[in-house]
Amino acid sequence: MLPTGEQHLLRRDGALGEVKAVVAELAAGLRSLSVGGPDLVQRYPDDRIAPYAAGIVLVPWPNRVADATWTLDGATQRLDVTEPATGNASHGLLRNTGYSVTDREEHAITLSATVFPQHGYPFLLQTSVRYELDDEGLTVTHGIVNAGDGRAPVAIGAHPYLRAGASSVDDLQIVVAADTRFEMDERHIPTVTRPVDGTDVDLRSGARAGDLAIDVCLTDLALIDGRYRHRLAAPDGVTTELWAEEDFAYTQVFTRPGFPGPDGEELAVAIEPMTAPANALNTGEGLRFLEPGEEWLATWGIRRLN
Repeated sequence: MLPTGEQHLLRRDGALGEVKAVVAELAAGLRSLSVGGPDLVQRYPDDRIAPYAAGIVLVPWPNRVADATWTLDGATQRLDVTEPATGNASHGLLRNTGYSVTDREEHAITLSATVFPQHGYPFLLQTSVRYELDDEGLTVTHGIVNAGDGRAPVAIGAHPYLRAGASSVDDLQIVVAADTRFEMDERHIPTVTRPVDGTDVDLRSGARAGDLAIDVCLTDLALIDGRYRHRLAAPDGVTTELWAEEDFAYTQVFTRPGFPGPDGEELAVAIEPMTAPANALNTGEGLRFLEPGEEWLATWGIRRLN
């Protein structure tokens, strides 16, 4: 068995050729996605766990919780520290969890995992993620049900590293239609929001990936035909779009040199749809509170434009 557990291959015919994806058992991670040949997601070697959180599901919060501590009804909650360098709790509670298959078709799969009450998060959640291939790519639907007795704060994120075919990632144009950025402290915790104007994270007109060294949360995203749309465009015309419904009002953009690709280390670009920014358990920004028995579904996807 591979370090990421069972590998689930999905396939179907699409408008631009065969659509294929691989989803891993561990953290329900998206391992690969191709449409008509070109890769839309950065691959990594089979003998590795997901490097730099590649493709994993982030529940019940994305990104970080400062000092792994937050307050609930006046009581201090202390999460396990999962980012020792900063003392933060990072990327939710299911990063090291194997998901169970609850529905399976040739072109789609639903995986589920339980968040049990634990240090710093005294809530019981039933969670799921459905990956379904469509004519142009992939649709991802997250589900959370509050299976406990108390009102539960939740947020959702995902951590895909995108690419646009075989072109060097350095030469890809990153386009994210966002007007506002979060400034972060040395622990990667947001401190204030400011306009993107005049900064290297103004990606509204596009920027070459190889010219950037960024790890930034962006918001005030532009809706285009009812969805947020973020793109990577290659010089040969292959373009990958990550789209998201309105729940995903925040996007983390992270350029990571030295990513272990199949052919050696290279630059990788994460464009992460999130329903809340970092430290939401402390600030409340973007948090959703589920009543006992309440269910929340949130959807995003990746598609090849040409």
